[in-house]
Amino acid sequence: MRAVVQRVDGASVVVAGETVGEISGEGLCVLVGVTHEDTAEKAAQLARKVWSLRILSGEKSCSDVNAPLLVISQFTLYGDARKGRRPTWNGAAPGEVAEPLVDEVVDQLRALGATVGTGRFGASMRVSLTNDGPFTVLLEI
Repeated sequence: MRAVVQRVDGASVVVAGETVGEISGEGLCVLVGVTHEDTAEKAAQLARKVWSLRILSGEKSCSDVNAPLLVISQFTLYGDARKGRRPTWNGAAPGEVAEPLVDEVVDQLRALGATVGTGRFGASMRVSLTNDGPFTVLLEI
């Protein structure tokens, strides 16, 4: 699993003109990509890592200050553009594999006590955020 984690001061996801997920104030926007060999255990590990990652102001984590998270599926994190000008998506797991694992990340975060907004799997989404810092890290589990 891959995740692009951004420290934000508010973020939202809009699908077909409707806001489907939103957080306000300091928190994290987490783009999650799933590859073929990922498992529910890896999803749980990613959730624990994101929840305890000390990248908020004052080197705090979401768990320290109960900051919200916005989790959005992002198959393009497994795009490969090393050859040519058009990326391939062979590394990304198909929807029937990826969707339950992205849901598992969200479920695990909520089980840890997190407030989590989400995008809508497979939808064309418009993501808006204010990157605070800017501060962005890439996690690979």
